[in-house]
Formats: sequence, structure tokens, C-alpha cells
Amino acid sequence: QVQLVESGGGLVQAGGSLRLSCAASGRTFSTYIMGWFRQAPGKEREFVSAISWSGSTTSYADSVKGRFTVSRDNAKNTMYLQMNSLKPEDTAVYYCARGRNSLMAVTTTAYNSWGQGTQVTVSS
Repeated sequence: QVQLVESGGGLVQAGGSLRLSCAASGRTFSTYIMGWFRQAPGKEREFVSAISWSGSTTSYADSVKGRFTVSRDNAKNTMYLQMNSLKPEDTAVYYCARGRNSLMAVTTTAYNSWGQGTQVTVSS
């Protein structure tokens, strides 16, 4: 079972930037899709971004498209989420997740390993 640990969250003003990291243990990181999800208080967990095992294919929620960039370094077993032009509505706990296989997916059920989350707070 893979273990995922997120880092890089914090408090930032609107318009600012943060870079989240997701470090994975285990040797099978490179063969699975990886995703970022977020959950705001009182709301369901929602898809933010996903990246294929090779990094050649990415997917984004409409709400973050053009502002967030996902990437991965399989040699370091690490995935990243660069978040620019942050808005107060981006405030949430951000989770990284490993997919069940190599198929791109945007639903939580397609992922079976989750990190503990990192808080991102954007002030207006």
C-alpha cells in the first residue's frame, strides 16, 4: 500500500501563489495516475487535477484551468500542484490521491490511496 504525504499548504492573499507537493512511498508510483482533490467546509470533495503516469496527459477542473499546473517527477516519487492567481474560493483542504490504475479519472471512486491533506487558505 502506497503512503502519500502532502505539504506546501498555508495562508496566502488573493492573487498569490502556492506550490503543493505530494510525496509517495513505494516503487509503484510511476505506473498510476495521480490526482489532486480539495474539500471546503460543508462541501463534498471535488476534483482539481489529474496527471497520467508519464506526465504527458493532464486534466483540470474548469474552476482552476489556466491558474493551476500539475506535474510529477517519477524519479522522486513526487507530484506537484503549482497554484497561481489564487482566489478565496480556492480555500480548502487539498488531498493528493493515487488512482486504481493508469486510466485518467476525475471521480473520487477511481482513486484508492489518499494523503492526509494540507490546508490552503486564501484571504481576500
